[in-house]
Amino acid sequence: MARPRQLPKQVGYVLACLPLAVAGFAYASLTVLVALTLLGLPLTASGVLGGRAWGRLHRALARTTLGLRVAGPRPVRRRPGPLGYLRTGLADGTGWRALAYLVVKLPVTLLAAAVIAIFLCYPVFLLSHPLWWTFIQPINTDSQGRPHRAALQLGDFFFDTWPRSILLAAIGAGLLLVGPWLLRKVLLLDGLLIRGLLGPTSIDHRVETLEQTRALAVDDAAALLRRIERDLHDGTQAQLVALAMKLGMAKEKLGDGAAPEARALVETAHRDAKIAITDLRDLARGIHPPMLDNGLEAALATLVARGALPVVLRVQLSDRPSPAVETIVFYCVAELLTNVAKHGRAGQATVDVRQHDGLLRVQVGDDGRGGAVLGSAGHGLPGGGLTGLRDRARTVDGTMRIDSPPGGPTLVTVELPVRP
Repeated sequence: MARPRQLPKQVGYVLACLPLAVAGFAYASLTVLVALTLLGLPLTASGVLGGRAWGRLHRALARTTLGLRVAGPRPVRRRPGPLGYLRTGLADGTGWRALAYLVVKLPVTLLAAAVIAIFLCYPVFLLSHPLWWTFIQPINTDSQGRPHRAALQLGDFFFDTWPRSILLAAIGAGLLLVGPWLLRKVLLLDGLLIRGLLGPTSIDHRVETLEQTRALAVDDAAALLRRIERDLHDGTQAQLVALAMKLGMAKEKLGDGAAPEARALVETAHRDAKIAITDLRDLARGIHPPMLDNGLEAALATLVARGALPVVLRVQLSDRPSPAVETIVFYCVAELLTNVAKHGRAGQATVDVRQHDGLLRVQVGDDGRGGAVLGSAGHGLPGGGLTGLRDRARTVDGTMRIDSPPGGPTLVTVELPVRP
């Protein structure tokens, strides 16, 4: 039996669900039926994606009234373009499951409403029958026209005596005892449907676990690369610098009177040490840009200032992204600006970095000749530069779009989660 405090909330939930169930059933039926029309697929795709909103509404209603907390499914990832939108909607299993819930919600809600009417509302009338029969004494007639003072009859059988009236009250009391239990069972079925059709699936849990594991691996890799860069900078590079200085001092002390072979060896070692220092410095910068230690905005400002092309930089960040995302953004901007300077024939470039709803949008544009496509090094040249950037963004579930018609201008948009 349901607790007395829970019963009003359960009844309120059913009454609130009645109009929603009717509207939801009509929505789901219409979404499926329009698929049979000529232009039905786009409408069906929109209807399936809209099923997610219905799912959120029903989960919120169940959480507010019944205390049923069901986690939401994984958010949909929309593919770009009209065909991508169509494929996203038609292949959205979460939306289809929400539509299935809207279909079965109506009979379940009607069943719950019937339980309330038969086992909770009507028993109140039965319990009050002795009052009706004693004080109001309504008059009903049988099939032969004879009057009877009774508020209830079954054919020609009238509850017009005290024992019969008390029997009705006892039946009403029994129904009231059974009603909350039946309502609880119906709502238990509704809760199972919400968990099964509106909640995350086992695949969603598995994908979420894999995404979390990958995010941790990406962050750990970024932290490891930063430690390696610092170790190379503070350790190996410092030792090479000291070695080059000692070789330079040794070369000076040898003087002109030293053996030519010895002097040549020292000069060669000194030159090789300087080359090793330069190579090591470039290697360390390729592992992790030291400029990012001061934040993404400062690193991009330094990168733009060192470029050969005029660049307008705009950065709006409310939170600092994760180290892995900062590194990806830095290298994407650096690679794109390098492409613009080498191949774009542009007079000016723009870099716009904005944060919105947990996403970091990076846009790099130029007024060059255009023609940049994926699978190219940029601006129509063969190679894999842009593909490499897209693959780098995908490591944190990012996306990259290119708008570069022949003749320009070019706009490359990279969207990354602030924290994977």
